[in-house]
Amino acid sequence: MPKGYSSSNTSVHFMNYHFVWCPKYRRKIITPDIELRLKEIIGDIVRENNREVIALETMPDHVHLFTKADPTIAPNRVIAKIKGRTSRLLRLEFPELKRKLPTLWTRSYFVSTRHVSLDTIKKYVEEQKGI
Repeated sequence: MPKGYSSSNTSVHFMNYHFVWCPKYRRKIITPDIELRLKEIIGDIVRENNREVIALETMPDHVHLFTKADPTIAPNRVIAKIKGRTSRLLRLEFPELKRKLPTLWTRSYFVSTRHVSLDTIKKYVEEQKGI
């Protein structure tokens, strides 16, 4: 099987999603402590669902996640699970988030399947810190 492809009993697939989402009102609430915990939670969710984080980077006002995906799970379910659990856990662990925002994340998000090279997307996500 070619590099990067996955298989199940009934399919061979190569699915990667690039997600971007923001805190409510695009507030700059992702501090170093929140960033560390956010990355831990996202990593746990992705591993629990037998996926892989290819690249994950945060900015004070948005998150980039590039992940390997399973074609049996729709992208809206993937991001809903991630945004839902991270919102719940972060708001429990960092009470100041409850005071600043009615909800942690906006309802919207960006998702794209990979149509440029893997290296290009990884480089883009990693370079977000350099802006």
